[in-house]
Amino acid sequence: MKLNELKPPKKSRRPKKRVGRGHGAGSGKTCGRGHKGQKSRSGVSIPAWFEGGQMPLVRRIPKSGPRRTGHVRVEYSVVNVQTLDMFEDGAIVSLEKMFELGLVKGKNSKVKILGDGEVEKKLTVQAHKFSKTAVEKIEAMGGTIEVI
Repeated sequence: MKLNELKPPKKSRRPKKRVGRGHGAGSGKTCGRGHKGQKSRSGVSIPAWFEGGQMPLVRRIPKSGPRRTGHVRVEYSVVNVQTLDMFEDGAIVSLEKMFELGLVKGKNSKVKILGDGEVEKKLTVQAHKFSKTAVEKIEAMGGTIEVI
C-alpha cells in the first residue's frame, strides 16, 4: 500500500448536501434554514455568547467576591536593619538621607524597615512602616523609631 492508494473506509464519507434543488429533494425552497429571522439570511455571523438580545447570563447571575474598583496597592521601598549600620552612632535616619545614599529609589516613595541582619548603633529611624523584628532590634540598641 502506498500513500496515493489510501482511501477512507466505505460509507464513512457522506455526499455533500445539495440544497435548493426542489421540494422533493428534502431541502428545497428555504434550504433547511427555516422561515425568516437572522439565521435564515445570508452572511450571518453570530458570536457563540450572543443570546439574541436577552440579558446575557454573565449579567443575570449574582456577583460575589472582591471587585477592583479604585483600590490602589501601596508599594513600599524595603530597607533592612543591617544597611542602617552605615550611619554614625546617634544619627537621625530620615527619608532624605536614605535617598541620598541610594537606599530608596524615589524621593517621595514610602519606606518599610525590615528586621534582616543586626544593627549595632543607636539610631533614630524615620519611616512609614516597621516590622516587629526591626522595632525590637532598633530599640534593643537604645534607638528609637518614628512612624511618619
